[in-house]
Amino acid sequence: MTNLAYRIQDELTTEMLDGVIYMTAKPNVPHFRVKRRIVGIFERYLKGKKCDVFDDSITVFLTPKDEVVPDISVVCNEDIIETKGVCGAPDLIAEILSPSTAKHDKGYKKSLYERCGVKEYWIVDAGSMSIEVYWLVDGKYMLHNLYTLLSNHEKRHFSEERLAQFPTQFKTSLFDDLTIDLEEIFQDIREE
Repeated sequence: MTNLAYRIQDELTTEMLDGVIYMTAKPNVPHFRVKRRIVGIFERYLKGKKCDVFDDSITVFLTPKDEVVPDISVVCNEDIIETKGVCGAPDLIAEILSPSTAKHDKGYKKSLYERCGVKEYWIVDAGSMSIEVYWLVDGKYMLHNLYTLLSNHEKRHFSEERLAQFPTQFKTSLFDDLTIDLEEIFQDIREE
């Protein structure tokens, strides 16, 4: 390969969905920062525990026709972690939306993760500073909640009682003593 070909390959993520190869560009800075912060939350929490967190440098092999590269995955079954990647369903997957991936993240991949038994799925939107959290219940994803961090401008339009209806912290279905804080994840994102 030429130097240019290597550079182009380094700037693309390749996934196989239902046997079709898709290539997407590397994410922008807000996407990277949100991913790094979520990974950091899990790294701190999982230190010394049997689970591990992976970012989008690891391929997850789900079926013979589906090889995905989730932005974030948490795996508690060490038996599915192999040298080439994760061979089986992670316990939690988070995908951070971008224009080139949103359709798959909300459509095919959500259905795939549900079929393969991923226990919890997050759809993270840095633009709206929100996280849709799905829990697998009886083999089907149920929307647990949509968590949104309101801007200071948006907060001015609501009473204290109404603002209380917008929780900025939540717990995962996997770890009852881990609190996820939207303020930490989306700090300074709106200004970018």
